[in-house]
Amino acid sequence: VLSAENGISFRNPNSAIRNPPIPIMLLTDAETRALAALDMPRLLATLDTWASIPSLNGTPEENEMQEQAAATMRQLGLDVDMWRFNPEELQTHPAFCVEVLRPYGVGVVGMMGDGEGPSLILNGHTDVVPTGDLRQWHYPPWQATVQEVEGRVYGRGVLDMKGNLLCGIFAAHAIRTAGLKLKGKLLIQAVLGEEDGGLGTLAAIQRGYRADAAVVLEPTELFIAPAQGGALNFRITIPGLPAHGALRYEGVDPLAKFLLVYQAIMAYEQSYNTAHPHPLFAAYPVPYPICMGTIQGGNWASTVAESVHFEGRLGVAVDDTPAEARRKFTAFIEQVSTADEWLSTHPLQLEWWGGQFAPAAITAEHPIVQAVTAAYQNTTGHTPTLQGMPYGADMRLLIHEAQIPTLMFGAGDVRRAHQFDEFVPTAELETLARTLILTILRFCEVSE
Repeated sequence: VLSAENGISFRNPNSAIRNPPIPIMLLTDAETRALAALDMPRLLATLDTWASIPSLNGTPEENEMQEQAAATMRQLGLDVDMWRFNPEELQTHPAFCVEVLRPYGVGVVGMMGDGEGPSLILNGHTDVVPTGDLRQWHYPPWQATVQEVEGRVYGRGVLDMKGNLLCGIFAAHAIRTAGLKLKGKLLIQAVLGEEDGGLGTLAAIQRGYRADAAVVLEPTELFIAPAQGGALNFRITIPGLPAHGALRYEGVDPLAKFLLVYQAIMAYEQSYNTAHPHPLFAAYPVPYPICMGTIQGGNWASTVAESVHFEGRLGVAVDDTPAEARRKFTAFIEQVSTADEWLSTHPLQLEWWGGQFAPAAITAEHPIVQAVTAAYQNTTGHTPTLQGMPYGADMRLLIHEAQIPTLMFGAGDVRRAHQFDEFVPTAELETLARTLILTILRFCEVSE
C-alpha cells in the first residue's frame, strides 16, 4: 500500500533530506493579483470570532465551532459540504481512537475549482485544549488579542490551529477575489477531535474525500515537515500493599516503586532514541519523548496507598510502527517488574488507551513538497527548512488511511501550543497565507 507509485515513503523517509535546491520562480500576473487580494485585517477579525468559541473536545461548542467554520467558508465564496456523523459508527475502523466519545460530530469541507486538474486538501482542526488556570493568562483566552507592537495574536487556539486554518480559507478567498478559477480542485477540511485522536479527519476520509496531495496546517514554525513522529497513550498501574501510616514499613509503598519505574522509563527513552536516529529530527535533544503527565494514587493521608496509576505518551520513531513500539515497550515493562522483588509477584499493569498516533513520512521529491518549497521561496526569498515534527497529528491518517501524500506546514511554534498565553506571530500568518496562495495556484493550476 505504501509505495513509490503514490509518492509515499514510510520505510525510507531519510530520502526527504536530499531535496535539491529549487530556483525561485517569477510570479505570473495571476499570482500577483491573488497575493494583492489577501485580506489580512478580515482574517484577524474572523480569528477573533473563532477564538471566542471554546471548542473543547466533546463539548457542544466543538460542533458549534464546526458550524461557524462552514459559515465562514460560505461567506467567503466556497462551496461547502457540512454533515453530521455518528462517532460510534467509526469505532470499528482500525485507526479509530478517542478520549471523549461524542454523541455526534459535524464534518465540514469547503471546495473550489473545476476538478479537471490536480487536487489538493488543506486540513486543519478547530478543537482546542483547556486553558488551565485562568489566573496565569495575561490575555483573555477566548478572544484573539492582537498586540501590534509585539506582532502577535494571543488566545486559545489562535496558534493550534484556528489561525492556520483561516490562512488556508483566506488564501482561497484571495484567489476567488482576484477572479481566478482553478483547473483542479481545492478541498479545505475543518475537522474536530484532532487533539484526542483524529476523529474528524477520519470521518472526512470515510465520507470519501481524497486528493492528489494534502497539507496539514499545524504550527511548524514555517518549516516544511514531510515527516511526523508518533505518540501512543498508555496507563500503568503499580500495585502496593496498604498499611496504617503509623506502621508504613509493614506495607509496600507504590509511590516508592513509581520512582524506580520512572527512572527505568527515562533510561528506556534514551536507549530508544539512540536506536532510531533520523536527520530530520536531529534538531531535537529527544526526538521521541516519553512524557508521564498524570499520577494518582491512595485514598487516605495516613494510609500506605494500595496502588498508583500514571498516564503518559510514548513517542514513536518515524521508522517504527505502533505495533512494534507497543511490543517493545510492553516487553520492557515486564522486565522492570521481573527485576523488583515486590513487582515480580505483583507486576505492573500496562494499558493502551486514548490517542494512538502512528508516525508518517513522505519523500521530498513529491510535487507537493516541491510546490510548497517554491512558493515559500517566492514569498520570503529564503530556502525553507525541512524538519520532522515530533508530535502526532492527522497527517498520519491522510497518509496511511487515505493514501494521500501529505506534509505539515504552518505558522507559529508548537512550543506555544497548550500553554498559557498561546500566541502566533501575525507576520507568520501572512507568510503562510501568501505561501498557500501560490501553492494552490501552482499545484491545482489556473483554469484558462
